[in-house]
Order: sequence, then structure tokens, then C-alpha cells
Amino acid sequence: MVVALACAGTLTACGDASGVAEPPHSLKPGGSTTTPAKDSPRGEHLVLRMRKSGGMAGLGGPGGLPDFSLYSTGRALVASQGKLTEYRLKPAAVNRLLAEARAAGLGRSHTVGPGKVSDAFILEFTMGGAHSSIAQPGSRPDPALTFQKRLDPSTWATSDLASGPAPFKPSKVAVLASQGAVADGPVKTWPLAPLGKGAQVGAAVCTVAAPAKIPAAGPNTAWRSGGATYTVRVRPLLPDERSCADLR
Repeated sequence: MVVALACAGTLTACGDASGVAEPPHSLKPGGSTTTPAKDSPRGEHLVLRMRKSGGMAGLGGPGGLPDFSLYSTGRALVASQGKLTEYRLKPAAVNRLLAEARAAGLGRSHTVGPGKVSDAFILEFTMGGAHSSIAQPGSRPDPALTFQKRLDPSTWATSDLASGPAPFKPSKVAVLASQGAVADGPVKTWPLAPLGKGAQVGAAVCTVAAPAKIPAAGPNTAWRSGGATYTVRVRPLLPDERSCADLR
């Protein structure tokens, strides 16, 4: 299915628990092989990300959107129902939010909860080069679960915002194609790069395109490309993503 592209209290003051002199929002990127997209502001990089995955519904599979992404410029992207909303936090608000993340233990990599549990719900955080994974969140107390609530824009005061909320407008999108026809829907010819000649991302084949070139279609539209029929969903590339490889 083609997914529409559109991708909303004060941040609690908290002393910097890391003890480092460098302000949290100036963290250098770590734990990533990607570089900022060409249209991103100079020096912009990811400083904090939260992603929910697993569970009976299979959340957060390959090609899925992270639930929350914060960048060094103060740009915050929040995902909901396949759409991204952009906010801009002021530097002081970014610093306080990252200090709270450190106080919650997210400045160091760690894993909480049982491993290899079928259909376990996983809460993941990335902060610089640190990656934290919490299995079955809620089954035991953890500071990260309390901190997770701070990533809800409804808890942010207007005075902490430089702008937003507004739909995120990506410069590139990932086209994720899955082979198979859609019942009771029209079949059209795909006008862009062949859908079957991209990078494998989960069960889909991924190619990259400009948003303006994506053809309009209904949710049950099927696309014919290279002699095969596909269903297509479109996913915006985030500022720290450059190619389909970043979605795996």
C-alpha cells in the first residue's frame, strides 16, 4: 500500500549527569556508518533515538520508522501511524532532555530483561555510540521507562519549542515493494526505477526516489514493473539516512 507522506509542561530541569564538559547537544555521531543527508544543516547528526519493536503485531520491522529521533540542531521527528511530525527544540531544552537521558542510564550500552523470548516487546534507545535494549518493558522498574514519557511532545512547553509541530518534508523517500497483486484494485505501470532491482530490506525490495516523482494512487493499487506485480509503500528517509541500506 502507498503510505501518505506527512509525515502536538516544560522539560524538567536536570543537571548533566554525565560529568562531561561538552554540552549534550554537541555530541559527535557514534555507532552509525551513515552521514547526514546532503540537504541536512551542516554538522547535523543524530543524538538520540527511540524505537519500539517486536510484540504480537511485529512492530519496528525492517523499513519501519523509529518512534522518536532527535538531532544536534534541535530537530525532533515523532512518528505516528506512518507519518512524521517535525518539532524544533531550543538548545537549552535539548541539553535538559539529553541530561535526563544520561540520568536514566542511556549514555551507556546495556540490555535489560530476558533474551530470546518469542514475540517479546522491545524498547530500544540509541544515544551517540550507546545502544540500550529493554525487553518486556513494564515487567520490572527501569529509569528508561520513566524517561520514555519525556519524548512525548505533549509534555513539552511552548517556551521550549523554536517551531512546530509541522509535517516532515523529506528530500528523498524509500520505495518498499513487495511482490504480489492486490485484490479488487487497479494495476498500473510503475513509472520510476524497476521495483525488483533494488536493495533487499526485510521482505521488500527498496529503491530511492524524490517525493515529487511518486505517482498518486489509492491504497489498493498494484504496480507492474519488470514483468512482475507489486504492492508499494513509501517511507521518508530521515536526515541521518542516505540509502536503503540504512533501513535494514
